[in-house]
Amino acid sequence: MSLDKATVAKVANLARIKVEEKDLDHLAAELNNILGWVEQLGEVDTDNVEPMTSVADMQLRWRKDEITDGGYADDVIANAPGREDGFFAVPKVIE
Repeated sequence: MSLDKATVAKVANLARIKVEEKDLDHLAAELNNILGWVEQLGEVDTDNVEPMTSVADMQLRWRKDEITDGGYADDVIANAPGREDGFFAVPKVIE
């Protein structure tokens, strides 16, 4: 895949990035280099490679998946600048 100046200008416009006309050629060349590296990664044989969550060999900690209400609603509501019937009270923003 190769990007030309028009495609780079369109992508910059879609991303809301201002790119000067004189910089489009250089930016197209840089993006083409990046796309070339990505295409090279597609050629790597990864059939026998295990998925990793980290570069360090480690075991993830598990916890029991339990649904709770937290048990400390009164502590949380105590931080509110305004409270009413156990809920946060906020100013009305829509008339």
